Order: sequence, then C-alpha cells, then structure tokens
Amino acid sequence: MTRVAVTSRSFSRHPILRAELLAKYPETIFNDAGLSLKGPALIDFLRGHDAAITALETLDDALFTTLPEIKVIAKYGVGLDMIDLPAMARHGVRLGWTAGVNRRSVAELVIAFAISLLRHVPESASELRSGRWRQIAGRQLSDCVVGIIGCGHVGKDVARLLNAFGCRLLTHDIRDFPEFYGRHAIESVSLDDLLLRADVVTLHLPLDQATRGILDAKKLGLMRQGAVLINAARGGLVDEAAVRKMLESGHLAGAAFDVFATEPPQALELLSLPNFLATPHIGGSAAEAILAMGRAAIDG
Repeated sequence: MTRVAVTSRSFSRHPILRAELLAKYPETIFNDAGLSLKGPALIDFLRGHDAAITALETLDDALFTTLPEIKVIAKYGVGLDMIDLPAMARHGVRLGWTAGVNRRSVAELVIAFAISLLRHVPESASELRSGRWRQIAGRQLSDCVVGIIGCGHVGKDVARLLNAFGCRLLTHDIRDFPEFYGRHAIESVSLDDLLLRADVVTLHLPLDQATRGILDAKKLGLMRQGAVLINAARGGLVDEAAVRKMLESGHLAGAAFDVFATEPPQALELLSLPNFLATPHIGGSAAEAILAMGRAAIDG
C-alpha cells in the first residue's frame, strides 16, 4: 500500500481534499500540527513514506539522499523553484505536477491590483479610516498600456481578461506565441521596450537562474514616470529595495506584491508606504483554485 505524507498546511486543513486523498490512500498522514516544515523536521515528517504532497517546502539533494524510499513528489501549486529538480532526477524521484491550474485565480488578483493602484484605492481607504475625506483622481485601466512579462499560463489569462477592458497589450517572453498574440492583439517586444512604454507592468515568470533579479534597479529605472508595478509571480524577480526608493520618489505611482524574496517579508519600510499594496501570497488562494491544485496533486 502506498504511504503518502502531506506537508502542506492548507491541504491538510481542507476537508474535501483530505477526504478525496484518503479514499485513494487510506494510510496518508497530514500536517495537522500546522508546522512550517524544513530541514530535519521535514525529513522526519516524510521518513518512511513512498510519496508526498508538498507546497512551499524546500526539497534539496540532502533530503532525497536521506529518504531513498520517496518515489513520487506531487506538487500542490504550480511553482517549482523550491525543488532541486536535477537532484530529484538523479535520485529517480518522479514529479507529479500540473501547470497553470491556478491561472484564473492569480489573473483575477492581478486585475484587482491594477485597478486598486490606478484608482488609489488603498491610499483612499486608509485616509478615510483616519477621518480624512479626500477624493484622489486616478486612471482607468481601460486607457492603459499593460506590459506582461512572461506569457505562460497566467500571463495568457491576464491578457484574456485585459482584452475586455480594451487595454493595449505588450508582452515579453523568451518563447514566441504568434497565434495567441494575433488573436488577442498583443505586441511582442523586448524587455526594455516594454518597461519604457507600459503604464502597468505585471510579472508572470518562474524563478530560476535566468529570471532571478530580472527587474533590478537599472531595469526598474526604465519604467515610465507614474507607472505601476505588479508582482504576483515570485519574490526573487524584483529588487525590493529599488522599488521602495522609486515609490518614495514618486517615479512609480504604485506597486502591488503578492510575493516577496523572504516570506513573511521583512522590508517594513516598503510595506508601510501608502502607494504600496501587499498581500500574503494569496494568488492561488481562491476556493476554486485550491480545489484544482489539490486534485492535481492527488492525481500527481
């Protein structure tokens, strides 16, 4: 009988996913203590199991070396930057993973971010709570040029939603999707050109050696005066200190991050800025996306 361990806290708390997994694998154990598992604690939790459903836990060569009994890792979620994939392959561990299962959940959050920043919703709400009545003029998303960095599953879904607003769309990706670009009136451009032209820039890239720090201080400096930046992909893509300086100077009108280089984030100066909107990595946390990701992990 296959022995399964679920490290993910949110999967472990979900009654439907628990029931569906137990129906297939009755010997499953869950992270019912709600622990943030890492290092030796993660190894101890997984010891003696054939398969695991993991989320944001780091799986490295040391773990695979210590646990030769693990044969399958099923990914709850879509990001793979926390898994040492070459080490996994060397140890003969298979990956159960489905791309793009949370794309609509993330894409809708991006639209919410864009409208909130353009209409100064966070700042207006904060001022009203403090007793100040001030109507801050904003911009319509409909009249913006939006630059999508990374046109994979989520980037494409963002483009589909933005079409309904009549935005002019730019994209930058290492791959070319001419048929999709043609259907949705998207212009494929260089990264520098996108940053120079876009009123709204949104990131939809995986985190790897090629993309880490892709928006450093120099690249961020290319962005238009008054533009807004959205990152609902991975925290390590952006220089957070540079973003803070650009928000303080007014070069950027606003920024919204759902992800950070360190989570929970330690950059309190950034979090406290009135033109910065932050959420705790909730891009895939819509109820529908949670079910889709969980069922994909069970299948995996």
